[in-house]
Amino acid sequence: MEPNIQLPEIKAPKISFENIPLRIKNKLKEYRRVLRITKKPSSEEFKTIVKASGAGIIIIGLIGFIIQLIVQYIKV
Repeated sequence: MEPNIQLPEIKAPKISFENIPLRIKNKLKEYRRVLRITKKPSSEEFKTIVKASGAGIIIIGLIGFIIQLIVQYIKV
């Protein structure tokens, strides 16, 4: 005797291909608007951003290194 198993019904979202050119056009307008309102950072702003990013990378790297040391110590 085979067991009576009911599989759940999966409903995929319906995709409308009619609006794709319009959606692409609207997305490109959004990108153009963002590029228009942005400005090039001054050298001082750029240096600050580079320092903050570098510090974040170093901190994350140190945390990963410490975790790796702990894992190696636990395995031994």
